Amino acid sequence: MLVQQDLIARVRSRCIADLRLDAALEYGSFPQGVGDAYSDVEFWFFVAPGAWAGLDSVGWIGEVAPTLSVGVNEFGAHVAIFDGLIRGEFHFALAENIGSVLSWPARGADVDRMIIVDRRGALRDALNAVPRDVAVPHTPAEIETLCLRFVNWLVLGLNVARRGERLRAHDALDHVRRHLLWMARLRDGATDTWLTPSRRAEAELSGGTLTSAETTLDRDPVTALSASWRWGRELWTALAGRHGFAVPPDLRAALDAALPG
Repeated sequence: MLVQQDLIARVRSRCIADLRLDAALEYGSFPQGVGDAYSDVEFWFFVAPGAWAGLDSVGWIGEVAPTLSVGVNEFGAHVAIFDGLIRGEFHFALAENIGSVLSWPARGADVDRMIIVDRRGALRDALNAVPRDVAVPHTPAEIETLCLRFVNWLVLGLNVARRGERLRAHDALDHVRRHLLWMARLRDGATDTWLTPSRRAEAELSGGTLTSAETTLDRDPVTALSASWRWGRELWTALAGRHGFAVPPDLRAALDAALPG
């Protein structure tokens, strides 16, 4: 048994026994059936209003298993690091906020695999209203918009690199690469892990696509941006030809001149 599976079993047992929890769910790799020895464990807990004030979130996590640290991330989730550097996300919210799951772009797994406890049935109703999988761009307009977002980040990266802001240029390059991977997944028909396009890329994308992606990792931002434009130009041209829209010729010429190679 993986250590993560043992942690999940411990969390499930605690949730079932803790009547302060109105509902609880697991999300991420394990409900999706793709968890492995490097995966996180991830949960949402919805607490009955009368129990909120007395709930010690950090103590609750510590009773699951010893932790190396527990902090709160920028989204308000408690992030625990367990032995073996296994990462766990624990979101605590009031039961009245179960409806917040309706804002998720997708749930990613079957409802029965996600629900741990649901004492009133409200969590199941909410999850059933969320699409299982994220919507992938499929119309010409949606795909053209994706390509234009790629060039937005590319030009931003180029301009700040010219200014000498290398760290900011690399920050823009992270967005450039994410859009390139989305474009490559559309071209290659490999859209199963759309929300995080780098996820399982080595298993799902062709060797040629991976080689192109690796050319964008150069430590010099301008070199990386040039490689990104060469690959992006190829992907954009392929998608434009397939879906009947155009790569703006003046923009293409300007980028060819600014990022030669």
